[in-house]
Parts: sequence; C-alpha cells; structure tokens
Amino acid sequence: MLSFNEIKTGKVIKVNGEPFVIIKTDHHKMGRGGAVLKTKCRNLINGNILEKTFQGAEKAEEAETETKKANYLYKDKDEAYFMDTENFEQFNLPIEELGNQAQFLKDGTDVDVLYFEGKPVTISLPIKMEFKVISAPPGVKGNSAGNVNKLVEIETGAKISVPMFINEGDIIRINTESGEYTERV
Repeated sequence: MLSFNEIKTGKVIKVNGEPFVIIKTDHHKMGRGGAVLKTKCRNLINGNILEKTFQGAEKAEEAETETKKANYLYKDKDEAYFMDTENFEQFNLPIEELGNQAQFLKDGTDVDVLYFEGKPVTISLPIKMEFKVISAPPGVKGNSAGNVNKLVEIETGAKISVPMFINEGDIIRINTESGEYTERV
C-alpha cells in the first residue's frame, strides 16, 4: 500500500482491480482541514482518464507490474504482434489500446512491455526513433519566411509536420511521445 506521501506522478496504482498510472498530482492543504491530494490517472488497459481524490489518511494500492523487453513483429487491422525476447513467446495487443504509439511501430523495433497480473497491457517505445520519409511535397520557393512546415508521410504511414527542407528519402528522427519532428539524420 502506498501512503498519502508516496502517491506521486509515474506510480502505478490499482483502482477497481485495474492498473492506473498517475499522470498528474495536485496537493492541497486547507486551513484547519486535512490535506487533500487530487490525482489524474490513465487506465493502462483502455486509456481512460480518471480523476481521484485522496484524503490525508487514505492509502492507495500499488499495482504489481513487471516490465519485459519484446520485439515488434507486425500488425493487422486490429492487433499488433510482439515476441518476448527472453522466451520467444508471441503475444498480441489491440491497436486501439496502444494509442498514438501504434503509428510509430516499425518491424523489428524493441519495446518495453508492461505486464499486469501476468498479462501484457501496454508498451513503451524508445523516446526517439528514426524513420524514412516516403512521400513529401516539394517546398514552395519564397515560402520560407518564419517557421513554415509541411506534412510528410513516413515509412509506417504516419503523417508528420516537418520543416520545408525535408525531402522524400530523407531519414528523420521523431519524438514518439509527442509525435513531433526533432531532426534530420
């Protein structure tokens, strides 16, 4: 059990039997009253957001999770398939549960898989990954005043906003958490 002071951003707690990661905390102390901790949590299974308030003496049950390495294999219409790098067992996760990360899955990518009660629930991609630009409209001459961007398509099919100087065939580095262009390689 996590005490009131141990409930922090990044901790995984169990609410109604499901794992939630705390994404935001806000501590309030009111006059003569006790302290209150307001949290915003994201469900690791379905991505729903929950706002939960803890009173001064309240405790939270810490979810027992485990992180393992896996290798991304392929995806079909509804599922993404992975292989555990230790025992070579294959498993799949619904693409809708992976959220924005699904658009950056590239064959052979190593990912961290979060297990809850022995079942894989979500993945974490490397923060920065390199992708090949497969389709880019030409930059318009004279349209370079200020910070002008264009949409290009990368090898996974995702559309990314990049500076005008990026061309088809270039390798670019993308932040997979924000989905933003960081640099040309």
